[in-house]
Amino acid sequence: MSMVGNLRKVARLAWRGRRVDLSHPARSPLGSTVVNCVIYRDGVRQEAAPTVEESIARVRKRDHGFVWLGLHEPTETEFARVAELFGLHPLAVEDAVHAHQRPKAEQYGEVLFAVFKTVTYVEHTELTATSEVVDTGEIMVFTGPDFAVTVRHGRHGSLGPLREDLEARPDLLAKGPSAVLHAIADHVVDDYVTVADAVQNDIDQVETDVFSPHSPRSADAGRIYQLKRELLELKRAVVPLARPVDRLATEPRACVDKEIQAYFRDVADHLARVTEQITAFDALLDSILQAHLAQVTVAQNEDMRKITAWAAIVAVPTMVCGVYGMNFDHMPELRWRFGYPLVLAVIATACFVIHRGFKRNGWL
Repeated sequence: MSMVGNLRKVARLAWRGRRVDLSHPARSPLGSTVVNCVIYRDGVRQEAAPTVEESIARVRKRDHGFVWLGLHEPTETEFARVAELFGLHPLAVEDAVHAHQRPKAEQYGEVLFAVFKTVTYVEHTELTATSEVVDTGEIMVFTGPDFAVTVRHGRHGSLGPLREDLEARPDLLAKGPSAVLHAIADHVVDDYVTVADAVQNDIDQVETDVFSPHSPRSADAGRIYQLKRELLELKRAVVPLARPVDRLATEPRACVDKEIQAYFRDVADHLARVTEQITAFDALLDSILQAHLAQVTVAQNEDMRKITAWAAIVAVPTMVCGVYGMNFDHMPELRWRFGYPLVLAVIATACFVIHRGFKRNGWL
């Protein structure tokens, strides 16, 4: 099996069996903020150190291996000692703590700082005008010569299963922190593909409902607009990542192994596919919305024609009754014995003729 195949197999997490979630605070040996801190030498997990400081000290003492430190939503105070220990740039530290950053990849000396937007599909039994479809989070990754620091924000995007998969492939972890960076990037982009496919099902359902003759049209506009809002949130996560991934695939970097760098092109290809898919979804939703509005306009015109037709029919008896409702003494046929049934017959005949004419023209 090729190396890129191994990398994708590790990062995809297609099999989601019962495994230990290392992101859970109760299972974290170092506290609720520090998810895990592990030393790897030649791709093999070493005996855990009691503190982060001890872990990096062991690695630098032997000048071999690297430390993978995982954090979840650290505060400024909690992250300050980590930043000092690993020599992280203050600007990158600020971005990692406050989150809500645009996807990017920036180089600060020997340290590469990357930001990824994570997404997950929110399951729902029925799409409504207030349904949440896409939930986003963030993963920041610092990679240096002997460390990889991951900072996760949000309720999803746990890297516990990903860490376990990487540990099952020591040949990949032996490539150093850049293997962790690639695995995370590939994992995030694969989640984009999964979410995009799920959103497509919602779009297909809305499209079917819009063009269904038996579907109520009152809520369609709200559902389409909500789906466009959720698609925009997905677009904000996916589209800005294209340039950083392209740079990781093409620009030589000291902190990225040359063998690993080539496989970022595979990530870029999948990202381009998702980007095109989202662009097509956006255009399709615009077309569906326009079709829905056109259907509403046609339905309103249809209702107005019916109202106008019935108003014309009712106008005949109204006019006749209005004339004979005037209290004049001298009116034609006023004293005639057959005047009343004759008037009713004339009214009925006129209404019938007008009704037939409107029905023949499709107004009723």
